[in-house]
Amino acid sequence: MHYLVTADTDIGILKSTNQDSTCIKHANTSLGEIVMAVICDGMGGLAKGELASATVVRTFSDWFHKELPFELAAPDLQVIGGKWEMMLKDLNHRILEYGKANGCSLGTTFTGILMVQDRYAIAHVGDSRVYYLGSDLCQLTEDQTVVEREVRSGRMTEEQAKKDSRRNVLLQCVGASKTIEPQLVFGEVQEGVYLLCTDGFRHEITPKEICGSLKPSRLKNQNEMHRSTQALIRLSKKRNEKDNISAIVIKAQK
Repeated sequence: MHYLVTADTDIGILKSTNQDSTCIKHANTSLGEIVMAVICDGMGGLAKGELASATVVRTFSDWFHKELPFELAAPDLQVIGGKWEMMLKDLNHRILEYGKANGCSLGTTFTGILMVQDRYAIAHVGDSRVYYLGSDLCQLTEDQTVVEREVRSGRMTEEQAKKDSRRNVLLQCVGASKTIEPQLVFGEVQEGVYLLCTDGFRHEITPKEICGSLKPSRLKNQNEMHRSTQALIRLSKKRNEKDNISAIVIKAQK
């Protein structure tokens, strides 16, 4: 599988800082092309959210360079997923302790994907998302939010959830939860587009608009991937999205 990868982020129309952090690693190896992408949304209502998201991204960037080469001797994404889970739990503890020592609260969502030998592993905490776009748009991660829990229990419809004042209330996030249990997802990489995005990217645009702008046949090169993503970001801002807005787009093709 071959990959094209882009990332775009925007401070948005209201906030004074961009608390989102992104990371892309794309390498040619003896096993073929490998991609790691991570997107983190520092908690908007808490202090130093940008520090939390940057700390997590830096840790995973270091892991890619220092640890992944050893994993590639006998790659097992189930094992790597377990190690990512432990890394996130350790980061959660470290950021919690930093907050206690400095009298502040900080936290971040985490959504990351690793693609090796046509297989992928996803680790996820919070309400950023991974989508797969082939002929249809499919959400690969589950939002860990109060309203998503209500929808899954049948106590709220998806339309009610979109308008509920608690739509941004997380059940867990890295650095602000006593304990975390990351969602792990494994699968086979298919030709198409994988989209990682923070909630600011998706609140004000519809799945149909995402499909129209990021459909695989339209994204012929990285310039087009940037143009299409930035058009959706401008549309979100025009519709008064108040959060930071970030997206990573990965096109997989044989």
